[in-house]
Amino acid sequence: MSLLDYVQPVSTIENETGRNEKERLKTELRDALYRRLPSERIAGLLGVDREAAEREVAAALEQLSLDGSYRQLTFVERRTLVREVLNLIVGLGPLEELLNDASITEIMVNGPRNVFFERAGKISPSTVVFDDEQQLRMIIDRVVGPLGRRVDEQSPLVSARLEQGHRVNVVIPPLALDGPILTIRKFRKEVFTLDELVSMGSLDTALADLLRWSVKGRKNIAVSGGTGGGKTTLLNALSVEIPEDERIITIEDAAELRFSKHPHVVRLESRTKSIEGTSEVSIRDLVFNALRMRPDRIVVGECRGAEALDMLQAMNTGHDGSLTTLHANSPEDVIARLVMMCRYGMDLPVAVIEEQIGSALDIIVQIDRGVDGARRITRVCDCRSVAGEVRLTALVGWDAHRGCYEWEAVPEWLDALKLSPLIDAEEVTRWISCLRLH
Repeated sequence: MSLLDYVQPVSTIENETGRNEKERLKTELRDALYRRLPSERIAGLLGVDREAAEREVAAALEQLSLDGSYRQLTFVERRTLVREVLNLIVGLGPLEELLNDASITEIMVNGPRNVFFERAGKISPSTVVFDDEQQLRMIIDRVVGPLGRRVDEQSPLVSARLEQGHRVNVVIPPLALDGPILTIRKFRKEVFTLDELVSMGSLDTALADLLRWSVKGRKNIAVSGGTGGGKTTLLNALSVEIPEDERIITIEDAAELRFSKHPHVVRLESRTKSIEGTSEVSIRDLVFNALRMRPDRIVVGECRGAEALDMLQAMNTGHDGSLTTLHANSPEDVIARLVMMCRYGMDLPVAVIEEQIGSALDIIVQIDRGVDGARRITRVCDCRSVAGEVRLTALVGWDAHRGCYEWEAVPEWLDALKLSPLIDAEEVTRWISCLRLH
């Protein structure tokens, strides 16, 4: 482990003169490094072994920092300078500090001088800034370049996935009026389980039991909510409950789902158009193809277009236990959004689509982010088709005034599920008896 790992970045000079002096030293150290290790050699090392390249560059920078004008710096200032130049050469510059902070879940760069981050559901300004717009553009190019993407006036919008699994979105001028905009959604290496979400207050034990039985009982589940509400986190937690003897196929725009312990997972990711405007593979293409891959379960990271129709058809043709998420403000909105998305794919009568929805979905789970930043399941509804119409039955809802869940009904399929060898019938009976139904 390098000495750099023990040193935290420290801002040593606050005034403009000091800042200019610091930037001069950084430039000098960077140029001295390139004289010792040409950029072509560094690029070659990064392509072969990134960790080894970082160690070699760090060692060269440490040695260079012991000579010349750097002697006037204190030990901490010199180590800070070395770290910043190292991040600039082989990393993502000022963003490295935020990316390495496990408590930060989202990074928002609104131009070179305005950087924000989200921690525990709350957005705060960061002391991290970029030197200028040119440095920010260089970091953006370093992010999207290895992904085979480019950002320029002809393609000013990019959404992609970093090597670590983080989701990245870029908008540059002329669409962004105040400079390049970079948003990075971070994801944990290890997924949260339902029990961990209970300890965080996202749901209670009784609701966790119901969701666990729903997954094991192969019920089709849609998780709905707003942006940053915790849909993917909950979908990951539900996926953990899928039995290990089943074949799972995941389909996503940017691969975010984690299956570190399940032995049989096939992960598919859509592909946008190439620079030449060809080779696009949509979510709908992947859903259609997945039906030929002998799936036990299909997990679509997010339904947002015509693929909703194929997803419903898959649920209705023997692929029970499938999971998906979509943006909606309530379970009722889920139905309206699905109807709209299905009509993107085929101009069917609304009544026909609603009948498909009612027979395909079993449960709709609404998760929202509160004003305090906490993410919590707020409603769970049973979904079924009755006389050709979708009928939603409220099972449980969060009472914000009392600070607890209010149970209104038990799903009808729970009695039949008692016969399943995956479910303990006596446990289900005790669970029902403990509920205070209204």
